[in-house]
Amino acid sequence: MPIMTSRSLVIDSIQMTIADITEAEVDQLHALSIGVGWPHRAEDWQFLRQVGKGVVATDNIGRVLGSAMWFPHGDKFATIGMVITSPRLQANGTAHWLMRHAFTHLDGCMLRLNATRAARRLYRSLGFVTEKTVYQCQGEAIEPGTPPFAVDDIILREIRQGDLPSLGKLDQAAYGADRTPLLSELLSHSKGLGIFRNERMDAFSLCRPFGRGHLIGPVVANSDDDAIAVIRPHVAQHAGRFLRLDTSQNNGPFSEFVDRSGLSVFDTVTTMRLGELPVPAEGRDGFPKIYALAGHALG
Repeated sequence: MPIMTSRSLVIDSIQMTIADITEAEVDQLHALSIGVGWPHRAEDWQFLRQVGKGVVATDNIGRVLGSAMWFPHGDKFATIGMVITSPRLQANGTAHWLMRHAFTHLDGCMLRLNATRAARRLYRSLGFVTEKTVYQCQGEAIEPGTPPFAVDDIILREIRQGDLPSLGKLDQAAYGADRTPLLSELLSHSKGLGIFRNERMDAFSLCRPFGRGHLIGPVVANSDDDAIAVIRPHVAQHAGRFLRLDTSQNNGPFSEFVDRSGLSVFDTVTTMRLGELPVPAEGRDGFPKIYALAGHALG
């Protein structure tokens, strides 16, 4: 049954109206995220609006006081992100109201999101359950040194648009949903690296401008060694500059390499789901893993 919710809400004498996120000025969205300490640039907002959908809460003079976005992957699965409310309206029901409006566009969809500590209670009240912890690793990148010797049948090279079918297939095996349209857009904004064995893609990483510097993600691989191999060149390229990587890996060679590269754990978020989602490959033998997210909003 479709969810019904009012298109207006009064909080502390402020009357808010719901609007499509495409109607908001990017500068206002940027100011909204700055107000809660999030690192997104205006360009990051523009990209998110390009690959996703969303709503905003505006007051009677057009100021943007809240936002919520969703990113469909097929007809039955989406990630949710960029759920922000102005600090003066937090804890007053605005985020819940925005989420209910998002739900009206997501009837029948299985959902996943990455929740900050402050937002976990909200999402639990909406029926989301916890999956795992994601570690936000960031800092000034450190030159990783000379890579280990690679055998002759391994090729590490830049990913081209012609590799998109292989990229999508490997990602779907790890993630559990087809994200090929998103990967296509990410690839056009990123430098991509892939490991190929006998012309088969076994691992990949993307690195793009984001926030204070660059973000590595997504990263998909069959082993820690392959995951390290596809992020090492990104770390080397950005040595001495700000770099970020979001991962659920908190022990083992990959995690240790990320830490040695100057990307220490800055914060954590909690991955949560609503509905019975396809099970990610983590923990399943013989399947590739998601070693790094495309971003908190994108999964």
